[in-house]
Amino acid sequence: MELFRFANFIRLDNSLDYLSSKLALPESWSYSNPEKEYVEGNCAARFTLPILRNYLEHTYRRVRAEQKIHYTIDRRYSCFNTGLVTSNLEEIFAFFEQNKSLTPKSPYFFKAFIKKSDSDFLTYFSQNQPLPANYFGQPEFLLFNPMLELIPDIDHIIDDNKHRFPEPLKTAPSREVRKLLIGAIDDISKRARINYKLAIPQYYDGKIQLLLPLYLVSNHHPDLALVIDRINTTTYSARTCLTLGMAYNNARLIVCPHSEWLQP
Repeated sequence: MELFRFANFIRLDNSLDYLSSKLALPESWSYSNPEKEYVEGNCAARFTLPILRNYLEHTYRRVRAEQKIHYTIDRRYSCFNTGLVTSNLEEIFAFFEQNKSLTPKSPYFFKAFIKKSDSDFLTYFSQNQPLPANYFGQPEFLLFNPMLELIPDIDHIIDDNKHRFPEPLKTAPSREVRKLLIGAIDDISKRARINYKLAIPQYYDGKIQLLLPLYLVSNHHPDLALVIDRINTTTYSARTCLTLGMAYNNARLIVCPHSEWLQP
């Protein structure tokens, strides 16, 4: 993880627990079924608070790319905006001090998660406040456009993601899986055209994509999330699908999803 190359974290689990349970606005940072997520290929599921770990790692990458990691003039202290807030909607920052060890593994070590009114933040960064990561450079990508055609690559979705499909379909004949997948994509495409809020934006590999629920074996709970890319002004493409945990991970980078179908 690139964040851990930037800074040494001592007692990381304690710091994450403090951030999630005492400092930040409460939300779920763990999977409801971590065993399933790990089996299906989401390696983060084996850690405590895996969604929060993923969120901080990718937030760090984004603010670094946007040059929003701030330093004191002597570079003794460093800070970035986590994008999280307290229950009183006060911004929360990750605060670091220069690592002066003779054999440093990382240039900094993690000091604490601090809120904007904290004395350390006011002392060192009140005149140079780090901004949160920005994912809204192309706002038209954040909403599903019902005028665009959705063209799925059915063979690619099945061949690359069979291990993520619900258990009955992992061993089912390809013809049956293909038929169910085509029907599920057609159904959710029609639903999204009359309710664009079904599509949830996610950030992955430097770009904004949309997620749609796929109901393959259940009519009440989605089994997978279909990933759709806006190719041009007329077309969406779909070439892969994710477990719901993986989809939530990526969606949470932009905003905490308030959706009936996408839950951790």
